Amino acid sequence: MRTWLATAAFFTRRVATRISAVAALLTVSAATALAQPAGESGGGEAALKLPDLSQVSFFNGAIDGHKLLLIGILFCLFGLGFGMAIYMRLKNLPVHSSMREISELIYETCKTYLVTQGKFILFLWAFIAVIIAAYFGWLSPVPGKSVALTLPIILGFSLVGIAGSYGVAWFGIRVNTFANSRTAFASLPGKPYPVYQIPLEAGMSIGMMLISVELLIMLFILLFIPGDYAGPCFIGFAIGESLGAAALRIAGGIFTKIADIGSDLMKIVFKIKEDDARNPGVIADCTGDNAGDSVGPSADGFETYGVTGVALITFILLGVKDPNVQVQLLVWIFVMRVMMLVSSALSYFLNGAIAKAKYGSANEMNFEAPLTSLVWMTSIVSIALTYLISYFIIPGLGGDGTQWWKLATIISCGTLAGAVIPELVKVFTSTESRHVKEVVISAQEGGASLGILSGFVAGNFSGYYLGLAMMMLMAVAYYMSTMGLAVAAGMLAPAVFAFGLVAFGFLGMGPVTIAVDSYGPVTDNAQSVYELSLIEAVPNVVAEIKKDFNMSVDFERAKHLLEANDGAGNTFKATAKPVLIGTAVVGATTMIFSIIMALTNGLTENVSNLSLLYAPFFLGLITGGAMIYWFTGASTQAVTTGAYRAVEFIKANIKLEGVVKASVADSKKVVEICTKYAQKGMLNIFVAVFFGTLAFAFVDPFFFVGYLISIAIFGLYQAIFMANAGAAWDNAKKIVEVEMKQKGTPLHDATVIGDTVGDPFKDTSSVALNPVIKFTTLFGLLAVELAVKLASEQGTGLTRGLAVVFFLVSFTFVYRSFYGMRIKAGAE
Repeated sequence: MRTWLATAAFFTRRVATRISAVAALLTVSAATALAQPAGESGGGEAALKLPDLSQVSFFNGAIDGHKLLLIGILFCLFGLGFGMAIYMRLKNLPVHSSMREISELIYETCKTYLVTQGKFILFLWAFIAVIIAAYFGWLSPVPGKSVALTLPIILGFSLVGIAGSYGVAWFGIRVNTFANSRTAFASLPGKPYPVYQIPLEAGMSIGMMLISVELLIMLFILLFIPGDYAGPCFIGFAIGESLGAAALRIAGGIFTKIADIGSDLMKIVFKIKEDDARNPGVIADCTGDNAGDSVGPSADGFETYGVTGVALITFILLGVKDPNVQVQLLVWIFVMRVMMLVSSALSYFLNGAIAKAKYGSANEMNFEAPLTSLVWMTSIVSIALTYLISYFIIPGLGGDGTQWWKLATIISCGTLAGAVIPELVKVFTSTESRHVKEVVISAQEGGASLGILSGFVAGNFSGYYLGLAMMMLMAVAYYMSTMGLAVAAGMLAPAVFAFGLVAFGFLGMGPVTIAVDSYGPVTDNAQSVYELSLIEAVPNVVAEIKKDFNMSVDFERAKHLLEANDGAGNTFKATAKPVLIGTAVVGATTMIFSIIMALTNGLTENVSNLSLLYAPFFLGLITGGAMIYWFTGASTQAVTTGAYRAVEFIKANIKLEGVVKASVADSKKVVEICTKYAQKGMLNIFVAVFFGTLAFAFVDPFFFVGYLISIAIFGLYQAIFMANAGAAWDNAKKIVEVEMKQKGTPLHDATVIGDTVGDPFKDTSSVALNPVIKFTTLFGLLAVELAVKLASEQGTGLTRGLAVVFFLVSFTFVYRSFYGMRIKAGAE
């Protein structure tokens, strides 16, 4: 039996790897369909040829495009220096040895997790390399280029993409595990400002580093790689990013919630305090905070910025015919990317000066207030710089002197969304929110049952408001795209470009978006580090701290501040999620339009197939929803089973008498359980999604268009609902702990139960829908291209037969995602 299971597991890994491989390939031909009729051979993105950037001058002939972007590299170096300077500052902040030891233990377990994931990603990449070689070396070689040269380029830059996603994730963990203990120590005097400042500094360090590295790689390809070979570089880079981000995001989301639930339930079972040092699940929970809430968003953000950039570059090269306009738009896009760094740094310093003046010596502060002002300030500065830069870079695009402000308005729709969406999210998730207080009130009278129902209400209501906000901003962008862009730029499908720019604008305040997202794992870990350090029990600790650090201590006040700041961290973790999810859906919309343009030969053929009257299209709409709901169940099942095993182990091994700390061995065992079920769950999901995408693309191309539309829409609302409902339950618990001081009461137990329901909602299923939507849509471009080509050459009988085979493989892993993961009763 064990041999069979081992063989099955090996087979599963092999298939999953192949999946990711093609997942990466999806980006390969992402925008090829934009300008090419179906079936036309073009070699995808790998066949792109960059124009000579030096052929167009800017600022009245003062500087050409190539030299202008060279200056952008200096800004990237500034961003890297900014990130490293904060890194060193955090490392050198004062911290008590007991707290530093805990943060280093957390870092060591994080390293173990990351090394395990890194080996797994490289294992996947080895199979991807085989698939890339087969696809570009035999099935669809890049036209006019030597296979012996293009293949190493694609493979090499795929490793660069992996290294980028993996590297920023590792940097984020290292920064956060410096910041967590320093934040805990800074809370001891009882002043709130340092407790706010340190997590934000850590987040800005990660955000600036992430954007700078991604932009530096993209600029290197644009400026130093011969134009004929830029396409293979972009495709390889996108492949690596996609692989790294998908593995780290999905597995990290499963890992963190297994650990969180396993740790939290012990508070109810054994009536122990939050982050009790005797609980072997607490270290795993701290590791999970970083694996899920730091590693996942960092890798996901890196990939999102890269893929969005590659998609826009590809659209410009394929959808715009005039080389001069191509150069104008490319330079404009990348100057805008540089502006992200400038506007974020400027806003951070300005907001920091205001916050320090207002709260520097205060005894009380609302931790959410300066974070909110930072987001709005960055949005306003970014929008202002967007108009200013557009005026100088593209004052007369294609001879039209009005397009600069129209394109700036389109991007600003996305940038505005980056500030509006967090405000709407706070309405449903903040500790000040009436919806969250309703969860507490409901739980007071009705226990966990009514508390959970109130969370469902908050999540569902949030979908209405956020959905309408996104729709209205996209509608404005569409309207602006109809105002002469097609004529001025000679552009095919300007609406597609407009939606792509909205997605770009979503990311227009990138470092700050990442910073407020990363704020959460630091605040969460800081509270845990405080408890695990047992600093209150250290002999003569008050006198020691006074002597060594010249600092007076107020333990009760420190614990209150850390708990209150964790509530702010929960809120701002929640605000960043819909921004990334919205980017995925808007980007998916752009790619779906691309597929439609290809299948209808520029909307001149088969347009009637995009109708409810065409049965395959309608059936595709139904099928997409089914896939989203399966994915939600599969990802939650992985958490449920893993948490069951973690709880089972902790209950059997926890020691509450005669010890002050859990054994390191027991803590590592819980981490091992979390890692095991995270990878098992990820494999089942990857295989099912991959072969499902192939199957539905091969059934009928218009069936697949309906399927992709459905995936995007169902996925958007499912993700918003789950993320915000989960955050409402989380902060309801925080209100009971911080404001009501009712830990250990039946009300606290009820909100803890609500929080454990919300854990996989907000940090597993909802956030993982982002890479799933991108993966399915991007890979779908390649899958449709292959299906149409095979159908035209071999007939539809072959493609329909392959669709059946692919579906059976997908369904097998859908079945395994429950029946291979389910919790078996003792009799079984």
